[in-house]
Amino acid sequence: MATSTKTPLSVRDFPDSRRIGQLAGQPALVEAQRWLARERAWINEQHLQLCRIPAPTFFEQQRAEWLRLQLTSLGWKASLDRAGNVIATFGASSRPRKFLISAHLDTVFAPSRPEDVYFAPDGRLLGPGTSDNGSGLTALLALAKLLAGNSELDELAGSLLIVANVGEEGEGNLSGMRYLCQHSQDVSEVEAFIILDGPSIDHITSQALASQRYEITFSGRGGHNWNDQGTPNPVHALSDAVSSFVHAAENRTGAHRKAPCAYNFSVIEGGTSINSIPSGARAKLDIRSEEAAVIEELSTLLTTTVERALERGNRAARTTRLTAKIRDLGARPGGKLAADSFLLRTIQAVDAHLNIRSRIDCASTDANVPLSLGLPAISIGTGGQGGGAHTTAEWYQPDHRETGLRRVLLLLAALFEREQAAKSNPSA
Repeated sequence: MATSTKTPLSVRDFPDSRRIGQLAGQPALVEAQRWLARERAWINEQHLQLCRIPAPTFFEQQRAEWLRLQLTSLGWKASLDRAGNVIATFGASSRPRKFLISAHLDTVFAPSRPEDVYFAPDGRLLGPGTSDNGSGLTALLALAKLLAGNSELDELAGSLLIVANVGEEGEGNLSGMRYLCQHSQDVSEVEAFIILDGPSIDHITSQALASQRYEITFSGRGGHNWNDQGTPNPVHALSDAVSSFVHAAENRTGAHRKAPCAYNFSVIEGGTSINSIPSGARAKLDIRSEEAAVIEELSTLLTTTVERALERGNRAARTTRLTAKIRDLGARPGGKLAADSFLLRTIQAVDAHLNIRSRIDCASTDANVPLSLGLPAISIGTGGQGGGAHTTAEWYQPDHRETGLRRVLLLLAALFEREQAAKSNPSA
C-alpha cells in the first residue's frame, strides 16, 4: 500500500498565485503551454480514436492495449498490470515515482460501431464516453507526448506514474484503483494522486462520497395467472419493498435525518410473459452519503422493508412461499483531504493564477480509494465542456481544452518543484 512521506508544512510552504505565475513563466513551461494550444488538432484526433474503441466496464482490454501502444510510441515504458490497468513511466526504472496521474478507461455505454463516435458540424465530439472519461484519457496522452518531447521537462516526466485504470464505473467498484493502492508496488512511493475525470474545471473533488450497493431478489414458484391464483408474486413483493423503502427513507426521523443522502433503484427485472406469475424479480439499489452512519441507517432500513414485504407477500399464499435475498454488490469508501494539504492548496493556487473559479466538492471518483487510506488525492476535470454523461447522447466540446491541460501541467510542475526543494534541503 502506498504511504505518504511528506514533511510537516507551515504556512510559508504553501504556494500562492504569484509563485505559480513565476513558475509558469519559466521558458520550458512557457513553451509547454504554447504546445498545448498548437497541438489542438492532434489532441482532438487522439480523443476521437480512443473513444471509438469500446470499453464498457469489465471489457476495457482493447482500449487499454491501444493506449499502451500509444504511450510506448511516445517514449514511455508502458505495460498492463494484473488488474488490467495501463501503467507508464519515463526514464530510468530506478527513479522514484512521486506523483500518480490517472484517468479511468471504462464507460457506462459503448459505441456499437466506430462511426457512432464523430465530430459534429458544431465542433462537438458526439458518442458514449466522449466526456466521461474520454476527456481524461486524452489529457493523459497529451501530457505524455508533451513531457516526453521536451528535454527540459525530463525530470518532471520521470517523477510521474501515468495510469489508465479499469473498473471505475458502475459495478466495477473502483477495482483498478483498489488494486493499485492496496496491492501494487508501483505506487509505493507516490505522495499525491491526481485523478482526471471529465471536462469540468469548476470543481476540485477532495472529499470522497461513500456509497453502498445492493441487489434485492424475490423468488417463488411462479405459475399461470388464472390457474395458479394465490401463488405469491415476486414482482408484487419487490414493488412493495421498493415503495416502502422510498417512503421510509423520505420520512426518516433519526439523528441523521438532515444529513445529505441519495438512493436510486435501477435495473428492475422480472417475469417472462404477461399472463404468467413470475418466478423471480430483482432490483439494484445505490445508496450514497457523505456520512457513513447514514449509509448504515439506510442499509438497515432496506433489510427491514424487504423482510416486511416478504411477510406481506406470503400472508395470503395458498401453497408455496416467496423467499428474498439481499446481496452486497460492493461499497465505495469515503475520506477527505485536509484543508491544509499541500496538494489542495497547490491546485487552488494554480486556479487563482489561471482565473479559474473552482469550488471544493464531494463526489464519488477513483480518488475515493486513496482518500480512504489517508493518502493525498484530488479529482479534477481537464477542460472543455461536456454533457449527457452516462447516456448514449453524450458529447464533448473541445473549445478551451488547453486551459484544463495547463491547469494539470502547472499543478504537476508545482508539486515537482516542492519535491526538488525538499531533496536539496532535507532538514527544512
